[in-house]
Amino acid sequence: MDNYSQSIEDLILGNEPIKNTIRAYKLVALRGVVVLPYVNTSFDIGRDRSILAVNKTLECGEHILLVTQKNATVTDPAPADLYRVGTVAMIKQVLKLPGENVRVVVQGLERAEITGFITSEPYFEVSVRPLGPEYSPGVKLEVLKRKVKEAVVEYNKIDNKAGELVNAIVAEEDPYRLGFYAAHLAFRKEHERQRFLETVNVEKAFEMLLFTLLREIEILRTDRQISAKVRRQMDKNQKEYYLREQLKAIHDELGDSKEEIEEFKKRAAESGMSAEVLEKVNKEIVRMSKMSATSPETAVSRTYIETLSELPWTAETADSKDLKRAAEILNREHYGLEEVKERILEYLAVTQLTKSLKGPILCFVGPPGVGKTSIARSVAHCLDRKFVSASLGGIRDEAEIRGHRRTYIGAIPGIVINNIKTAGTRNPVFLLDEIDKMTADFRGDPAGAMLEVLDPEQNFHFRDHYLDVPFDLSKTLFIATANTADTIPAPLLDRMEIIELPGYTMTEKKRIALDYLVKKQEDAHGLAGRLAVEDAAVEQIVMKYTREAGVRSLERQIAKICRKAARKVVEASGETGQTNGENFGTFAVTADTVPDYLGAPKYSDLSMNETDEVGAATGLAWTSAGGVTMTIEVALIPGGKGEIQLTGKLGDVMKESAYTALTVVKKFAPQFGIDSAAFAENNIHLHVPEGATPKDGPSAGITLAVALLSAFAGRPVRRDIAMTGEVTLRGKVLAIGGLKDKAFACHRAGIRTLVIPKENHKDLSEIHESIRSDLTIAEVSNIGEVFGLALLSDPDTGH
Repeated sequence: MDNYSQSIEDLILGNEPIKNTIRAYKLVALRGVVVLPYVNTSFDIGRDRSILAVNKTLECGEHILLVTQKNATVTDPAPADLYRVGTVAMIKQVLKLPGENVRVVVQGLERAEITGFITSEPYFEVSVRPLGPEYSPGVKLEVLKRKVKEAVVEYNKIDNKAGELVNAIVAEEDPYRLGFYAAHLAFRKEHERQRFLETVNVEKAFEMLLFTLLREIEILRTDRQISAKVRRQMDKNQKEYYLREQLKAIHDELGDSKEEIEEFKKRAAESGMSAEVLEKVNKEIVRMSKMSATSPETAVSRTYIETLSELPWTAETADSKDLKRAAEILNREHYGLEEVKERILEYLAVTQLTKSLKGPILCFVGPPGVGKTSIARSVAHCLDRKFVSASLGGIRDEAEIRGHRRTYIGAIPGIVINNIKTAGTRNPVFLLDEIDKMTADFRGDPAGAMLEVLDPEQNFHFRDHYLDVPFDLSKTLFIATANTADTIPAPLLDRMEIIELPGYTMTEKKRIALDYLVKKQEDAHGLAGRLAVEDAAVEQIVMKYTREAGVRSLERQIAKICRKAARKVVEASGETGQTNGENFGTFAVTADTVPDYLGAPKYSDLSMNETDEVGAATGLAWTSAGGVTMTIEVALIPGGKGEIQLTGKLGDVMKESAYTALTVVKKFAPQFGIDSAAFAENNIHLHVPEGATPKDGPSAGITLAVALLSAFAGRPVRRDIAMTGEVTLRGKVLAIGGLKDKAFACHRAGIRTLVIPKENHKDLSEIHESIRSDLTIAEVSNIGEVFGLALLSDPDTGH
């Protein structure tokens, strides 16, 4: 093949000697067409220069020179863009086509070489020298002629589409004509025909012809063999399957898919999967190898095999067991959260004593912005594990967790397997964010699908619907986050270890702001070390510009201050000619200057009532944003029928607490000199301000009772006391939740006496010492004690 390619540059075909007479012809440049002597050829032309040359040739009754362009994309060729050798032809017919094009039918006469260009406008006219043949009759030439004829006959047996031309070739004895006839049949590409046209030596031309014909014969035979093989393999009743099987047979002949199949098998064997899974993968590989490459099923199988091979069946990262380092990381990255830090350190300690400990399932429950997600990242940092996360908020489809079965179009694994694959190890720290916000609908219950994921007794053989093989999740450390545990289904909640992250106190927020948030925002805004924030400024931001349990809004306000400061630096830099503002000192943020940065306060002071009022009691509530104080108001409307109206967007549980409190007040009425007829003669309107905010829960029971009793007895309620507790019909006060946040809300409002159920005594340790020491906490067990603490004496009786 190399010798042939090398010699093709030197081949030039000839005929009987022709006198080297210089002649002048008009020239037409052809694109993608090579006209050979003695062969009729048709082509279309549309360029004005070419059409004019053809018309002038016909008018003069002359012949024309047809030369091929070197580059068919050139629209206005110059002499350098044309081959030097072309064919002198006689125009036999010209047909006008729709549009501007013309179809020309010609018969090639002889080859000729351009010796010079006479003119190029309005058409090419050139001087040419006829190229005569170069050969001498002999045995070799005769043998080559016979071989070419035999090859043409063999070619026609396989592809019998050129009957008349084959007959002409077999009958022709003149080597010159025979060569061009055979060339017209053998050469299908433009550059091959042009090289043949430029050939001078007849013997070399016949060698080229013979080589090309034998190559085409081999190609046709291979095609016939592939077609025959396909026909034998396909079923007679599945004719539409023919094309796919033919393509498969072609791939088998070329052998271009074997390496890929072997690569799939190698990757599966090296992935560490179990023998059971490996057997299934190998079966899928064999199945895929028998499919057509264009079949949609092939892509499905390929994706399935790749997914299984890329999973970290055995890959793990080594845990860091340095307790001192872990403690330093947790304390450096988070302020407070002692219970969480203690639990992580306990886990590390246990892993040092045993290597078989299964990954615990932790659930951080707390209001937004208290650091649930960031503490999960710190856990991964302490353990030197990979960290991945999945947001579960709003997920309604069970398949999002457990994956889609492969029978569905576009099936993919669930978020658990996808994230394990992304991590590249089977023991990452996996954050399941907002687990309390999953919902169920007709597509299934994703919380039910999470049961298998989060159960240490089951997740060592978790079966994703897409994989359909077990995968071990027992090494994964799952950490879930939630704002409240109330909306988490009980079976799912039972599988997790709940760690409460309550809201921050004022002291904690100040320390977080000054030690973490200010520095973080300084760096983010190019103000490193340039912001001096006073404690009083942080207190004012917390009290008057944020109302949250966490610090997310606090951080946004600090970022706003940084933006204002950054603008001042840039503006001052432009005025003084400085380019980076390095010489502008620090920005002091004090309580007085906070409004300059943040504008007018968004919230008023959360303070106690201005006076002791009748029918108004201060209660405490816990929301997702932390603890808040709320005033419960009761008004009596004379001339009624004892009906009670509840307003303030109260939930069912709180409404029931109001009815219970009214019954309790009726029982205590004689002790406070209340005529029982008052309950039948007055309508009761009970309202909880901030009516647009939903309120629910039983912990306002004693506050409702105090407000009702105050209204009927006409005795004011102390404004310096706040209370929380559930009341029963017998007057008992039951325990409530969220005591830490409620105590903080009480302290923040300036109220220094807090009434709580005695059953909550165990929770007092959760209240920060700085708040607990500043409050007078009264523990009560029955409503009578609450009435005695909250109601002022009757001004008339002194009781």
